[in-house]
Amino acid sequence: MPTRSGPWPGDPGSSRTAVLIPVYEDWAAVARLIGMLDGVLAASGDSAAVFLVDDGSTAEPGDVFDDVRLEAIESVSVIRLRRNLGHQRAICVGLAYLAANHSFDEVVVMDGDGEDDPRDVPRLLGCLRADPSQPVVFAERTRRSEGIAFTLGYMVYRILHRILTGRRIRVGNFSAVPRRRLQSIVTVPELWNHYAAAVLVSRQPHRLVPTSRARRLAGEGRMSYTALIVHGLSAISVYSDVVGTRLLVGAGVIFVLALLALVAVVSIRLGTDLAVPGWATYSAGLLLLVLLQTISFGLLFTFLVLGNRKGAVIIPARDFSHFVDTVEPIIPAAVSARV
Repeated sequence: MPTRSGPWPGDPGSSRTAVLIPVYEDWAAVARLIGMLDGVLAASGDSAAVFLVDDGSTAEPGDVFDDVRLEAIESVSVIRLRRNLGHQRAICVGLAYLAANHSFDEVVVMDGDGEDDPRDVPRLLGCLRADPSQPVVFAERTRRSEGIAFTLGYMVYRILHRILTGRRIRVGNFSAVPRRRLQSIVTVPELWNHYAAAVLVSRQPHRLVPTSRARRLAGEGRMSYTALIVHGLSAISVYSDVVGTRLLVGAGVIFVLALLALVAVVSIRLGTDLAVPGWATYSAGLLLLVLLQTISFGLLFTFLVLGNRKGAVIIPARDFSHFVDTVEPIIPAAVSARV
């Protein structure tokens, strides 16, 4: 694959659509995905330029693109990052790069393993183009393809997310973003942690298109359960102010209840004959411990929320270039077979 040390390339071809795909080692799957996506776009009369965000892969793609034959996809470029940033931050850098260096009408964000079905891309674009408000259009998952363990864990996470943030989880990365919204999204600091949550927390208008999750095209998933948990916590962290406030209110409710219970214990011990020897001492001690823990918990979260509001933040539109190494066009120079 050729390297590029000069200026980053301008708009490739005449396509109005860019497709952004983060990749970490998954070259075989993404090569098959590009072939499938090309067929879908050709059938719908669309064209696109594809950008693969190489999130610090150690393996080269080798010859996986040699048999790719394209008709509707005008170019494929690899945005190489200087280091592994993780899935969400790779998307963040890719979006900021496109916003700064290209003028596509819309950007489709999708995963490279094939679980985001390329047949849904025309549906997302159709919904976007038909709506004069130019919303971000997300694929809403109506059916998933994972196993029982993942499904149960995801259900628990959705409940926890709803309790802490007050929002339901309905979408992932698969989406179509109009240029007007892209220019706004890349100024949102929360984009550094989680793409979909950043769109929602920044109050961008959005629409949902029901879709079913497809199956992986090749290889095995590389995201461990630890990485999945971190991914989930990243989504929750976007709502840190809301989470901190809810936890503080919850701590306040527990404090009031524990205080009322302590008053009841003392009143029963001193004003009635119902007390069992020793119970009041143990009960009062336990309630005092709960009160102290609640106060400490409330103060901790108060200072954490205030500290986060004062700390320096990454603005993707300003800082993305620190993480981009090279941008390498590999199609049409290497494997285009358009006739």
